[in-house]
Amino acid sequence: MDTNAVIAATGEEATPLLEKVQSMGVEYGVKILGALIILIVGFWLVKMIRRGIVKLMTSREVDPTLISFMASLISVAMKIFVIVAALEKLNIKTTSFIAILGAAGLAIGLALQGSLANFAAGVLMIIFKPFKVGDFIEAGGAMGGVIEIGIFTTILKSPDNKKVIVPNAQVTGGNITNFNANGTRRIEIIAGIGYGDDINKAKSVINNIITADERILKDPEPTVAVIELADSSVNIVVRPWVNAADYWGVYFDTMEAIKKKFDENDVSIPFPQRDVHLYEHKES
Repeated sequence: MDTNAVIAATGEEATPLLEKVQSMGVEYGVKILGALIILIVGFWLVKMIRRGIVKLMTSREVDPTLISFMASLISVAMKIFVIVAALEKLNIKTTSFIAILGAAGLAIGLALQGSLANFAAGVLMIIFKPFKVGDFIEAGGAMGGVIEIGIFTTILKSPDNKKVIVPNAQVTGGNITNFNANGTRRIEIIAGIGYGDDINKAKSVINNIITADERILKDPEPTVAVIELADSSVNIVVRPWVNAADYWGVYFDTMEAIKKKFDENDVSIPFPQRDVHLYEHKES
């Protein structure tokens, strides 16, 4: 067989194949380039839209936690849309892809039921706002000032400066006490005096202490009254109203002032006492 003839035949067969490869390369190259452009431009638009949403919600004085949550949620949804559009450009059947994602999402959801419950609770707290950052609350078995309301957890700072992380499902699953919700709080102090002391004099001393403290509100009017005739004391309840931020300062100062003023005015404060009797034992 003529070698030149074989080479010529092989070259003729290779030429259409090479042209086909080149054609496919150009075709898929254009599609890949298009998909990349969709991703780049799409992600840039998502970034701009997210920035615009944050700016708009900030100008409307929306809660910062809700701003962060909504911006993240919308950003993720739009990025998924961009990715699906890029896959469509590559002629990838996204219906199967979405079905796979749905099945995977169901499996992950079943495995992360607790996390999903915390997520749902976080969304509810952000929408209904039972408290906000800076409030002092008692919820989920913990007490403290709210530092952050997250999607899965709420972070508190305890009165002794501990960081307490509470799952959102526990927060919404029980009673929530918001000490700052109404702006004012009522202090309650029990001051005991002896049965031999003058009740009117003791009440007058306490009223003078309350009147002298400008942090104590005039309305509602403070209450100073006998609340109990105890075993060894006459107990007087002191209930002044203050702004929530002044609660502990007024509480501690009032307690100290009552003790000092009682001492100055010879009003006794009973305390537990025990009499010990010694008997001489005579040996027989």
